[in-house]
Amino acid sequence: MDNPVDNIIDLGLVNYVKHPTNPDYVVFRFADSGRANSFEDELKKENITFEKGEEQKKTTTFFLFGIHKRDFKRTLKMNYLVEAKHKKPLIPFKAFRYFLILVSTAAMTLAIMGYCERQKKLASHNNSDVSINSNN
Repeated sequence: MDNPVDNIIDLGLVNYVKHPTNPDYVVFRFADSGRANSFEDELKKENITFEKGEEQKKTTTFFLFGIHKRDFKRTLKMNYLVEAKHKKPLIPFKAFRYFLILVSTAAMTLAIMGYCERQKKLASHNNSDVSINSNN
């Protein structure tokens, strides 16, 4: 496989697809104008030629960028950088994030301590001479 774009199945997990009419191009799509503007700035900074367009689907306007397949790998890196730049944290409140980390760490510590204690108990039962099924 020369290029990962050749085997794209669009399930909506990535923001790029094959060009519908020209197989030598890849179309990147953004629903957010901020991401689209950042992506366009990166393309201009790297001197990558592109075609720009817009598409209206239901209530969303998609900003489209047509890029030649030869520039796909460089453009994909730019795409990841743009997404990282505009990404919002999963848990927006910093105090709650640290609280959740603290509680999770405490739970894991207790679980490990419980496991170790249980192993000690099992080892002490295996070393004893008392038989469980003895008739005496």
